[in-house]
Amino acid sequence: MFWSVELLVLATLIFVSTKINFLFEPIGTFFSTLFAPVLVAGFLYYILNPLVKLLTKLKLKRIYAIMLVFILLIASLILILVSVIPSLANQLASLAASMPTVFKNIETWVYQMAELPIFKDLDLTSYVDQLDISYGNIIQQFLSGLSSSLGSLVSTVASTTIVIVTAPFILFYMLKDGDRLVPGIQRFMPEKRKADIVTLLDKLDKTLSNYISGQAIECLFVGTFTIIGYSLIGVRYAFLFGVIAGLTNLIPYLGPYLGLAPAVLVTVFDEPFKALLCCVVVLIVQQLDGNIIYPNVIGKTLKIHPLTIILILLVAGNIAGLLGIFLGVPFYAICRTIVLYVIEMVRKSKTEERTALVLENSNETKNSGQ
Repeated sequence: MFWSVELLVLATLIFVSTKINFLFEPIGTFFSTLFAPVLVAGFLYYILNPLVKLLTKLKLKRIYAIMLVFILLIASLILILVSVIPSLANQLASLAASMPTVFKNIETWVYQMAELPIFKDLDLTSYVDQLDISYGNIIQQFLSGLSSSLGSLVSTVASTTIVIVTAPFILFYMLKDGDRLVPGIQRFMPEKRKADIVTLLDKLDKTLSNYISGQAIECLFVGTFTIIGYSLIGVRYAFLFGVIAGLTNLIPYLGPYLGLAPAVLVTVFDEPFKALLCCVVVLIVQQLDGNIIYPNVIGKTLKIHPLTIILILLVAGNIAGLLGIFLGVPFYAICRTIVLYVIEMVRKSKTEERTALVLENSNETKNSGQ
């Protein structure tokens, strides 16, 4: 009866809240505006904070350590803008120029497959003609879609500008005053649970730190060695495909296949053996990553079953798209850490109560015997 009443009250509150959503809309706008800058700043915080701590251990004041880290960050961004971005732009332009040949090779391959006896009944030729995979048609569809979404493009540019301007300030104060967060939260907690809350926050901080810094190291490793491997076997656009492989490695289990797909699609119809070599390169890089990099930089902190990760990716991707795919696993890890810690505290509390009760009964028995 108690839980039935509780659930009915909760359902009533949710129903009433949906009828007065105009009160919650400003709150939603507030959080949605802050979400992207805080997310970017938080990601950079967990990457740069270990470096700040290292500099402070070397007897450098924290504010000077933060300023030095910011200088290194700005220098790295300038280096990326000067060297990496132009190379990516050149390879993207070259890839776009070669796309008519790629689509022609795909079309020729499909027509050749259609001639095989096994596909005679499927009439693949008519399907290809209906799809109209010509390069001109694809460009036309892209331009029409771009013109129809011009408003959202302007909005995206504006929001990106806001993130670029505000994220550095948020990052600076995170690095400067991040150690004051836990004491600040601790002041509002009940005296009995202060130690438990601090322990839980430390666990969450460790989980996020290991995951984010570990993923950054993994992406850098996979991207670098994929570029080297593709260059050694003579793949065109090796730098571009390596960067794609490094970024898609953020997606657990599915990322390596998504990163491999562009290189295989570009080479398989023209140079099938080279496409096979691309698969070998990715296999070697993933073996090195899975057996050396991942156990040492992330280890068993998450302890999430592979099937659970796949289900998280499916659900999170359906709910929030690409952002959900990237954030689904760390969000689940945080929730899992909180739930397991709460369960542990409940069990510990019950054990302490039982121990106290046994001691009390033992004392009463002794007193009655005396």
